Amino acid sequence: MIDAVQRLRRRGGLPSGRSRQRGRPADRRSAGADLAARGVAGGALDAEQVRDLALWCDRLGRCFDPQDLEQRCGEINQLLAETASQPYISLHDGHPHLHYSAPGADRAAHIRAVTAAGLAYVVCFAGADRLGRCAREACDQAFVDTSRNGRRAYCSLRCANNDAVARHRARVAGRHGG
Repeated sequence: MIDAVQRLRRRGGLPSGRSRQRGRPADRRSAGADLAARGVAGGALDAEQVRDLALWCDRLGRCFDPQDLEQRCGEINQLLAETASQPYISLHDGHPHLHYSAPGADRAAHIRAVTAAGLAYVVCFAGADRLGRCAREACDQAFVDTSRNGRRAYCSLRCANNDAVARHRARVAGRHGG
């Protein structure tokens, strides 16, 4: 879910105070389709929901910044408290699974509940150090480290490769007097 929200922001569907690049004007229809593809049912987001989610994304982003365990848990606990969700087990598709927002909740409320619960789950069951930001200077994307050894430093293979190429070019330029 968090990656879907980030994709919306990169496409310009959600404004960002953190982004280093300017996005295109919000396309709420494509944002709605992207969310629907990840199990968030409903129509297009209205302008108020888009603004609400942009603010929420900025708050989520703080949870991925470098910080001690107590501070990170405090940030996530604030998010959880604001969602006021009551998780429950649903069987609507024949298989038991958790829902984090009330039936009929609007899409923005659902996204807030699911993302806050997801961050809490990662911190409690995978480790708080699994939340991070891309090490490439030109990128500030947040990611959840799902690697086996827990040493992921980049949001994607593309960023890792771009950074390696930049470091190599800087070394070569330094040897040849630049």
